[in-house]
Amino acid sequence: MRNIVLIGFMGTGKSTVGKRLAQSLAWDFVDTDYEIGAVTDLSVSEIFRRYGETRFRSEESIVVDRISRQERLVIATGGGTALNPANWSALAENGVIIALHATLDAILARIGHKNDRPLLKGPKEAIEKLWIERQKCYAQADYIVDTSQKTVDEVVREILALLERMAKNEFSDVAKD
Repeated sequence: MRNIVLIGFMGTGKSTVGKRLAQSLAWDFVDTDYEIGAVTDLSVSEIFRRYGETRFRSEESIVVDRISRQERLVIATGGGTALNPANWSALAENGVIIALHATLDAILARIGHKNDRPLLKGPKEAIEKLWIERQKCYAQADYIVDTSQKTVDEVVREILALLERMAKNEFSDVAKD
């Protein structure tokens, strides 16, 4: 069985949904930002502050390359992970890519003032510009689930239903051959 890869903008619920989805499937959960922190012994914010985004993206690609070769993982990616074509390719080769989408207002309400995300610092207009720029990439996912008005459990149930339909379609395709 392939991996399940959750992509999407910061604050769409990738880590929270990913943990719950992994529990439901009895699979392992991997958060790329956490893995980067474990390898570098630095938080995402600290890497950005000390070394910049280029260094962070380099570390991110190394982590993606390693975990994408494993199986039966639910992988929560950072908001910019899927923007790198090499990361996308590695993740898609052995996984189904599901984009979690949320409106900008929902994201800002979730993140609130405890924001430690380097790319979400600044005026709302700058955040909105980044959110808009990334939507084209996220739209290429195998499936898109809107999390704006749903609970974590509702999102997990929707993903499980998608996976069930996908498995039935693959089985029926094999049966036709």
